[in-house]
Amino acid sequence: MGEIHIDLFTTVDLVAQAPGGPEEDDEGGFPWGGWQAPLIDEVVGQWVGAGMETLDALLLGRKTYDIFAAYWPHQSDQIGTLFNRIPKYVASRGAPALEWSGTTQLGTDLAAEVAQLRERHASTHVIGSLDFVQTLLRERLFDFLNLWVHPIILGTGKKVFESGAVPASLALVEPAATSPNGVVQLRYRLTDRDVTTGDMAAVVQEG
Repeated sequence: MGEIHIDLFTTVDLVAQAPGGPEEDDEGGFPWGGWQAPLIDEVVGQWVGAGMETLDALLLGRKTYDIFAAYWPHQSDQIGTLFNRIPKYVASRGAPALEWSGTTQLGTDLAAEVAQLRERHASTHVIGSLDFVQTLLRERLFDFLNLWVHPIILGTGKKVFESGAVPASLALVEPAATSPNGVVQLRYRLTDRDVTTGDMAAVVQEG
């Protein structure tokens, strides 16, 4: 059974809107497009590259798909070659122009479509696509949540978890790692554990 990975660049206050450039997503008057650029370093690039080694399909929301489709077909580096070769899937209620070779639009039954992706592909990655990610998180239609947390606070913008996120327990799958510029890599796996509460006073007494 294949796995669904959500990959997000985020700030300390979990803003994940428009990390790549000023024109990426200015919805809501977001003034910080491109906030990631001053903080990127070679180690972060290595992390991202390592995460791509097993990727064999892309699943994108409409806005991110349009950005990728305008850029990656013209790139011949390692990531560009990979993205242009593998199947791409776009989730949209509209009728996007599927001009990027190898692209398929998902149907309206998202749970069924994701189940089919799991059957077809070992490692499907959702990159960016923050609006679409909210649905995947809410419906628990993912296996891994991969965050690259950058040492910056923006105070405004779309966040990884918007209002309406459902309680879920995650497990850290490997030790957190830090890049020279202070970016922290966190890789979580969704678990079946219930979210529970307790009394810290009792924990302290037991200790």
